[in-house]
Amino acid sequence: MRRTEDDPGLPLKLWPCSNGEFVPPPASPLVREAMRRARQLSEESARRLGWSRRRFLTSSTGMAAGLIALAACSDEKRRADPTTTTTTRPSSTTATTATATTLGPGGTLDVPPTAVTEPDLATTTTHVLAGTLLIDVQNHLLDYELHPDAADFGAGFPQASCDAGDSRLCFTPQRWADLVFSQSDTTMAVLSAIPVVGGVSPLSIEAMERGKQVAAELCGDGRVLIQGHAVPNVGPIEAALDSMFAVAAAHDICAWKVYTHAGAGWYLDDHDPNAALVGEQFLGHVESIGPPVVAVHKGLSGDSPFASPVDIGPAAANHPGVSFVVYHSGYEGTVPEGPYNAEGTGADRLVSTVRAAGIAPGSNVYAELGSTWRSVMGDLDQAAHLLGKLLLAVGEDNVLWGTDSIWYGTPQDQIAAFKAFRITPEYQERFGYPELTDERKAKILGLNAARLFHIDQPLSATCAPGEQSIRRAMNPLANATLGPISRRDILTTFVRDHPWVVE
Repeated sequence: MRRTEDDPGLPLKLWPCSNGEFVPPPASPLVREAMRRARQLSEESARRLGWSRRRFLTSSTGMAAGLIALAACSDEKRRADPTTTTTTRPSSTTATTATATTLGPGGTLDVPPTAVTEPDLATTTTHVLAGTLLIDVQNHLLDYELHPDAADFGAGFPQASCDAGDSRLCFTPQRWADLVFSQSDTTMAVLSAIPVVGGVSPLSIEAMERGKQVAAELCGDGRVLIQGHAVPNVGPIEAALDSMFAVAAAHDICAWKVYTHAGAGWYLDDHDPNAALVGEQFLGHVESIGPPVVAVHKGLSGDSPFASPVDIGPAAANHPGVSFVVYHSGYEGTVPEGPYNAEGTGADRLVSTVRAAGIAPGSNVYAELGSTWRSVMGDLDQAAHLLGKLLLAVGEDNVLWGTDSIWYGTPQDQIAAFKAFRITPEYQERFGYPELTDERKAKILGLNAARLFHIDQPLSATCAPGEQSIRRAMNPLANATLGPISRRDILTTFVRDHPWVVE
C-alpha cells in the first residue's frame, strides 16, 4: 500500500522486507488477510474514537489492531487446516520419534479485543512495563555526513526516500536515534559493524562514536555501546591483529564483530584446510586484548557455507573464556522453522553444533534475534518453534534481544509482538519448550545483555516516555520499513553491498 501524509501504513509491519542480506518469502495468505483485517479494524475503531486515520495508526491502538487481526487469522487458519506431523524430541544423547498427530496452536498473542478503543489498555498491551530494561544488541546506522566518500551501502533500499529523495539520508545517526530511542521502548542499544571490506564504511568506529554522541544529546549518556569490526581474513593477518589492538586502545568497545563469509571465507575453528586459516589466531588475539566477546553473523547467508554456525560449538569449546554472540541464530528463512531436526537447516544448525560440542545451556554461546524474530513474528507457530529451540539449546540466560534496526524502521512493532507472544501449553508439553513467562522475556529483552556486557547500572527508563505516539505521528518515516522489499531490489542490493560474493 502506498503511504500518504494522512495514512502512514499499519504499525505492525508484517509485509516482506530485508536487511539486504536475504530474500524474504512473499507475504503468506494469512499475513495478507491479517493486514486487510487490521486496516478494516483500524478504520472502524478510529471512527469510534473520533480520531484521524494517522492518529490511530501511529498510536498503541493501531498496533493492537494489527496484533488482534494476526491472532484471529492464525486461529482461523489452524481450525481450517490442522497440521499433521511426525515429531522428533531430542535429548542430549538420543532422539525419539513420536507418532504422527494433529498439532494445535503453538504460538498465541495475548491481546484484549477492546484494546483498539481503549488507549490506556492498548498502551499496556503493546509496550513493556515502565522500568523494564530493553537492550537491543544489533543496531545499524549510516553516516554519510561524516564519510561522504564511503561505500554506498544501502543505496539499493529504494522504497526509502528522505530529504530531496536521497535514500542514504534515511539512515543518519539522528534518524536512527529517533526511530530507536524516541519511537520505541528501547533503553540501550549496541551499534554493530556492517560488512564493508576494503573501503571506508559509513558505519565505521568513528560513525558509531558519533551515533553514541547523538543518542546522548537526545536521551542522555550511557545508552549506546559500540563494537569493533575485525577482518582477520583481509590482508596480512598481522596487520589485521594490529588494527584490532589500535581500535581496542582508542575506543571503549563491548565486542568484536566479524563476518566469516565476507572476503575470503573462514571459520572460527579452522576446521576447513581450504578456507582462510585465521580463526584460531583471531580468537587467541581476542583473549589477549579483550573484550572477550565475539559477535558473529551466522545465518541469512544464501548459499555461503561460511555463514553456517557449524563452527560455533567447536570454537566455544576451545575458547571457554570467550562469549560467542550468534547474530541471527543461524536462521535462514528459506525453510520454515519447525521442531528440531538434527539434519535440519536454519536454527537447527546452531542447536546441533552446541549439542555436539557439549556446550551446556547458560555457557558461552548466545543466540541473538536480529532480523530473525522480525521474520517469524507473522507466523506464530514458527515463532514458537524458533524461540523454544533456542531457549532449550543455549538457555534462558543466553538468548539476546536484537532487531537489526533501522533497516525495519522503528523496532516498536517487534517489541509489541514479542511482549504479547506466548508459547502454548501444548507445544510446551509436546516439544519440551519452556513457558515464555514475563520473567524469561525480561531476561531476553535486556537482563541477559546487561550481564554479558557488564552493565552495572543499566538505564531502565525510555528516552521519551509518553511521547512516542506524538513523535511517530510527526515523523515522515512513521510505520515505514527502510530495507529492500522486492527480490530484484534485494539481489541488486546484495551484489552492490557484498561484492566479494561475485566471481
